[in-house]
Amino acid sequence: MGNNSTSQDAGRSRGQRSFAQKFMDATGKLRMFFGPAESSSRDHEMTEENKRSLAEMQAQTEAQYETVRRPDGSTYLIPKRPDAGQ
Repeated sequence: MGNNSTSQDAGRSRGQRSFAQKFMDATGKLRMFFGPAESSSRDHEMTEENKRSLAEMQAQTEAQYETVRRPDGSTYLIPKRPDAGQ
């Protein structure tokens, strides 16, 4: 019974492929030019190392840039300390 359910689960996972997986299959020949695509799962928890790295990158970004919100709700970044010569 255990082997049977495993094969059914494998069949379901192949049948329920994401758009990105289908797209990568369809454009597989382009990998020759652009290299292999990352195919790891995106629905797992971040490791502590990745969380620290993300927090560090966000802190650097916040120190360098200011977020400006447009009236329509969209946002963009501007440098906090623009160079005087530019």
